[in-house]
Amino acid sequence: MQTSPDRHEYPAHWEADVVLRDGGTARIRPITVDDAERLVSFYEQVSDESKYYRFFAPYPRLSAKDVHRFTHHDFVDRVGLAATVGGEFIATVRYDRIGADGTPASAPADEAEVAFLVQDAHQGRGVASALLEHIAAVARERGIRRFAAEVLPANNKMIKVFTDAGYTQKRSFEDGVVRLEFDLEPTDRSLAVQYAREHRAEARSVQRLLAPGSVAVIGAGRTPGGVGRSVLGNIRDAGYTGRLYAVNRALPEGQKELDGVPAHRSVRDIDGPVDLAVVAVPAEHVPEVVTECGEHGVQGLVVVSAGYAESGTEGRERQRALVRHARTYGMRIIGPNAFGIINTSPRVRLNASLAPETPRPGRIGLFAQSGAIGIALLSRLHRRGGGVTGVTGVSTFVSSGNRADVSGNDVLQYWYEDPDTDVVLMYLESIGNPRKFTRLARRTAAAKPLVVVQGARHAAAPQGHAVRATRLPHATVSALLRQAGVIRVDTITELVDAGLLLARQPLPAGPRVAILGNSESLGLLTYDACLAEGLRPHPPRDLTTAASAADFHTALSRALADDRCDAVVVTAIPAVGEGSVADAALADALRSAAAAAPAKPVLVVHVELGGLAEALSAAASTAPQTEADHPPHIAPRPTSTDERLPTAEAPEGEHLIPAYPAAERAVRALGQAVTYAQWRRDAADPGKVPEYEDIDEKGAATLIDGLLARGQGLTLGTEETCGLLGHYGIPVHRALPAPTPDAAAEAARTLGYPVALKATAPHLRHRADLGGVRLDLADEDQLRRSYTELTELFGAPEELRPVVQRMAPRGVDVVVRAVIDPAAGAVLSFGLAGAASQLLGDTAHRLIPVTDKEATSLVRSIRTAPLLFGWRGSAPADTRALEELLLRVSRLVDDHPEVVAVTLEPVVVASHGLSVLGASVRLAPPPARDDLGPRTLPAY
Repeated sequence: MQTSPDRHEYPAHWEADVVLRDGGTARIRPITVDDAERLVSFYEQVSDESKYYRFFAPYPRLSAKDVHRFTHHDFVDRVGLAATVGGEFIATVRYDRIGADGTPASAPADEAEVAFLVQDAHQGRGVASALLEHIAAVARERGIRRFAAEVLPANNKMIKVFTDAGYTQKRSFEDGVVRLEFDLEPTDRSLAVQYAREHRAEARSVQRLLAPGSVAVIGAGRTPGGVGRSVLGNIRDAGYTGRLYAVNRALPEGQKELDGVPAHRSVRDIDGPVDLAVVAVPAEHVPEVVTECGEHGVQGLVVVSAGYAESGTEGRERQRALVRHARTYGMRIIGPNAFGIINTSPRVRLNASLAPETPRPGRIGLFAQSGAIGIALLSRLHRRGGGVTGVTGVSTFVSSGNRADVSGNDVLQYWYEDPDTDVVLMYLESIGNPRKFTRLARRTAAAKPLVVVQGARHAAAPQGHAVRATRLPHATVSALLRQAGVIRVDTITELVDAGLLLARQPLPAGPRVAILGNSESLGLLTYDACLAEGLRPHPPRDLTTAASAADFHTALSRALADDRCDAVVVTAIPAVGEGSVADAALADALRSAAAAAPAKPVLVVHVELGGLAEALSAAASTAPQTEADHPPHIAPRPTSTDERLPTAEAPEGEHLIPAYPAAERAVRALGQAVTYAQWRRDAADPGKVPEYEDIDEKGAATLIDGLLARGQGLTLGTEETCGLLGHYGIPVHRALPAPTPDAAAEAARTLGYPVALKATAPHLRHRADLGGVRLDLADEDQLRRSYTELTELFGAPEELRPVVQRMAPRGVDVVVRAVIDPAAGAVLSFGLAGAASQLLGDTAHRLIPVTDKEATSLVRSIRTAPLLFGWRGSAPADTRALEELLLRVSRLVDDHPEVVAVTLEPVVVASHGLSVLGASVRLAPPPARDDLGPRTLPAY
């Protein structure tokens, strides 16, 4: 039991699980008075050399005074953290706040000395780097801005920990000691270092699961059937290259084999290491299995057992206990309630799943949170895997079940650098950390296509999934994913369609499409589908139904050689008669033509008529059918909508031509590839976040601190809002209250005519269509008449809350908003004011911070954007001023996480300049930890 010593409550939010460099996990937590025995035991296992480096002298054991000092902390000026595995310390770090003279101090002193000690057996695992990230975050939270560390010159490992962290630092040498001083404010380099370490660690943790050297199936039944026995058979039949064991505690004494696999009653009885355990025992027996695996040194678990969070509250608690238990031993979990994992690499050949057949090897990485959808995807890829010139299959497959630990984010980290994966397909029912997923997706999509279909779009996440609440609608989250380069599709059919094209063909250089084939009608359908997808098709070229394979070859070669063409869609239907083009001949013709121009994608729309001729013959005759009409040795042709051209083995590295059963499916996949290719080109130069000399970041911070001193969260008043926005160069037109006609007249004299009179009551605010606004009031008489009209129409001034504002130049009214979403992070939104954004949902979004190029695209991405660019002869609006406003709002929210909501409405964008007529700002204390903080696994 951990207690809270000295001055401060025990900071439970400092506890965290982290993934280390080798893929294992450790728990980081504050050191308390209850840790005295653990500390002594830990110190006894540290080598004399490491002790010497820590204390600069021989220090064989800790004294009672040392133990007291290192376990009693106030969690403000003195803090100690420990990294633990199996409940025991493997490393410690502490800081002590010091003053300018180097002696112990309290706030407002903002410097602290920091020191580490890592057990020799765990050095080289990245433990010290992870501890530095966490102790730095703790120090910043407690008002410490700078660390100092003294290190012996020979202690190169520790010097490297500090110098590689990426912080701004100074280094000096005095009295035989290296003194390092570094600021704790995160820098671009420190964040890059942190993300790179996170990537390597999480990718390695998944790699250990997908390519184990040995596997034990725990719960393999004694009789055929059952989940465990099925998984055991699937691993064996796939030809797994490592060592395989069957484990069942109910096995009779002396039984040494099960289905030809070495069998044991406990994983402890296995002579040798076990890298991966597949757990298929009832949920109530899983804790015992986890303990045995942890004590045997198992690195990871695939838990196919059900009865966890998907089953309700009790199961959710059981799932949390499972994760905590496994992480205690440094193990990661896929599941529970998982379908399993597959790795088709010839070096591994692992099918640790419930899929009875291993999918074809290929270049597609497949992730599914649902086992049922995973089965469907594997089945569709198997059926559709053939192409005109070869097959496409799966590199690795992960079905995460309840994804209590390993999630899509972890698998993305692995696939990013996996040389065997060219395309990533993901079925997601929830996104536990959208902010991190977006960051990883953007990086992955810059290297290889990432296609995502999201289930449960209009319902809550499945019971088994722990997700952060989000206030953003699904459409907004989808838009943010698309901006990160994710290819968003709506169905698993589209997922497979897009995946096969992207795995087989090069990306198109543009939207220009040539269409050719032997059916005029099918060509016209393809042409219309191209227009609907925003592509630029050339008129279809009809080769007529008499076209030979040579005709197809010539036409395709000519289209691919045309500089005005970026992609080609070939439409083909079977012809009737002796001159019909055989599928094999057509495949060979298309393959050879495409091979001569490998830089442009080719797709085939291949319509199968199946047994239509036989069916028509039967329908035209009233005579009974006999066996002679359908010879038994001739099978009727299949009529599946997933039929394809015959499959051939393609030479290594050759592009495969995907075939589709319908024009709209082929064109939709091509349209997605065109959009993604354009994103790749744009992502190569994402722009920059501009600096503005007139931004007063420190002045804004001082104002925010003063305002938050009043309470936990507040919506600012008019003067405070104008003052804060003013620090970022965003002037707001003054609006003076007008509770009486005389007050309105006085306000108008102060501001100067012409003026506007507005009702600001909630039901009338920003609703000019309801008549609560009077514009261009040139003098006092007009103002008083308008005041009377408003009160007669809508009620007393107390209800209307009228204000007077100086008229702004006429222009286009827009709305700018920024919000901190607990799941997605900081989001900037833009749209036209009024019905366009409210009724039609015509609003565009970008993640903050926004670059100059993103601001430009944001303004142009709404459907009503033409109104800003001189639509139907109107004067174009000053979009450059609008883009600058967006960038300034983005900077405000990015610089100050306390600003949780900003609304500018309306903003009138004139031909020259703009006017912010209304603004509101909400502040709240920033979270103790955010996604820019130290690496952590999701908390349980």
